[in-house]
Amino acid sequence: MTKINKSFIQVIVILFAAFSIFAQSPERKDVPEQYRWNLADIYPTVSDWQADVNMLNSEVENLSVYQGKLGESADVLYDALSTASNLGKTLYKTWTYASNLSNQDLNNSEAQAMMQQMTAIGTKFGEVTAFFDPEILQIPTEKIDKFFAEKPELKENFDMYIDNIQRLRAHTLTQEEEKILASFGLISGVESDVYDIFTNAEKPFPKVTLVSGEEVELTPSSYTRYRTLENREDRAKVFAAFFDGYGEFKNTLGANLGGKVKKDWVYAKNRKYDSSLEAALNADNLPVSVYTTLIAEVNKNLPTLHRALALKKRMLGVDELHYYDLYVPLVQKVDMSFTVEQGQKVLLSALKPLGNEYVSTLQTAYDNRWIDYIPTVGKRSGAYSTGGAYDVHPYILMNWTDDYESVSTLAHELGHTMHSYFSNKFQPFSKADYATFVAEIASTVNENFLNDYAVKNAKSDEEKLYLLGSYLELLRTTVFRQTSFAEFEWDIHKKVEAGEPLTGEDMCSIYSDIVNRYYGNDEGVCVVDDYIQYEWSYIPHFLGYNFYVFQYATSLIYGTAIVEKIKENGQPAVDDYYNILKGGGSEYPTELIRQAGIDPMSPEPVALTMQKMNTVMDEMEAILDKMGK
Repeated sequence: MTKINKSFIQVIVILFAAFSIFAQSPERKDVPEQYRWNLADIYPTVSDWQADVNMLNSEVENLSVYQGKLGESADVLYDALSTASNLGKTLYKTWTYASNLSNQDLNNSEAQAMMQQMTAIGTKFGEVTAFFDPEILQIPTEKIDKFFAEKPELKENFDMYIDNIQRLRAHTLTQEEEKILASFGLISGVESDVYDIFTNAEKPFPKVTLVSGEEVELTPSSYTRYRTLENREDRAKVFAAFFDGYGEFKNTLGANLGGKVKKDWVYAKNRKYDSSLEAALNADNLPVSVYTTLIAEVNKNLPTLHRALALKKRMLGVDELHYYDLYVPLVQKVDMSFTVEQGQKVLLSALKPLGNEYVSTLQTAYDNRWIDYIPTVGKRSGAYSTGGAYDVHPYILMNWTDDYESVSTLAHELGHTMHSYFSNKFQPFSKADYATFVAEIASTVNENFLNDYAVKNAKSDEEKLYLLGSYLELLRTTVFRQTSFAEFEWDIHKKVEAGEPLTGEDMCSIYSDIVNRYYGNDEGVCVVDDYIQYEWSYIPHFLGYNFYVFQYATSLIYGTAIVEKIKENGQPAVDDYYNILKGGGSEYPTELIRQAGIDPMSPEPVALTMQKMNTVMDEMEAILDKMGK
């Protein structure tokens, strides 16, 4: 698609401004084309999509002819994997089209029916290809090496896929044992289900009376709203009532979480892992030292957190900072308004340090309608980026609201989009997908550059203070809070693995020790009231995920460290960063990060992030001094 002329842009800007003042979202048909993604790049019509779906339905069955034959020769293995990969690529493409079509209007029954077709064919694909991994696992390593030598394209396209299977050999049981272990899948998620039902429906919700006389009920969702109340007495009441409410059921909730921790250890032990942590990290071939290094280095840098808390105390104007003060915004939100075009322009400027190819690709995304911007009737909320249409281009769903948060969200999603775009461009389909451990690095890099640009171009000290304060809160809550969660999760698993009892009381003690240390309770930095010992029971991630939350911290740390290196070293650091953007899944995550110039097992990335955090606080303190605050 060619660029549209200026007069047309002006018309669109006027129309967009009109949409912005509507209290109700517009109908999709009334949104100018420039603000709607162009799904015709994937399939010109639904009929074209259906033709590929019909092809998949018939061709997927044919993959069964390879069953029992994958170890016969390099040619057979290559043919089987190539056929499955090509069908998988089409499956991703059809799924992306149907999913995007559905998400742009959840009231579209035709799109919902299309998604049902995709679910059915995805299940069918999984069932037909279920023999691949077990058969490849049975091929001796020496034979795989021989196959690679005989057929270089097998190694070139599928070495990572094969190695990911082969490296699990030591942790794979006999067929009968695997069958028994798999049967426990029926009950493996019970703890999370019990937790969700109990905490969201059956557990009594405490009520508190605010200073205004209003009585409010504290559900898990309403608590997030009331914990930011301006009146301190109200906040203290909200925190005490909410967490004491969990404390009343600490033994029940502790037994439930303890059961989940024991289940993790049963699975890990039976698969011959030394710990539940090792078992969880092995999915992405991450060494345990990635996790332990994060916790050790963050603990070494607690003085930086304590400095941030002291700054918060100063800005709130309180004599004594309490844990219930932490969610109050450092700075009142300032009015920063952006149309889509203004946001696009800001990002083109902010991301210039990443080079001409990066910026020109952003411009292509804008011009060729990779992005769906406007909230419309029936559209899915939130935002996402998908690179599933491998041979086409990534797509972004947005819900633009004319504010800085919209620009920041677009920066975040464009990070994912650039990651997918370059990985799809430089890697075969079989290696284009990237691991969760690196997935948020590109988005974080973009957000860092945007923040730096916005601060540099702020129109006032108030605006600059708001931007710096928001970024400081992001570092505090992601690097330190998420790492404290990771430390708690590790500690409770270690107790079970050592054969020690683990009760709700034990969890309270462990959590209290960690939070008191992190927030400097004993040093008088921040008062951690006794009821905070129950906060662990409010965090659903401990039930629904397994050693996952640490990746929130590592992604922000690595992304921040990469940006600091680019600012210091220029183009060589940009070139290093492209090893992640172009790398997809061609290497294991830690190796890709090393190639980007960051050693994830060293103190350096945390040190660079702390350097950035202290620089932000230096700037904020200088502004406050200037304001006489």
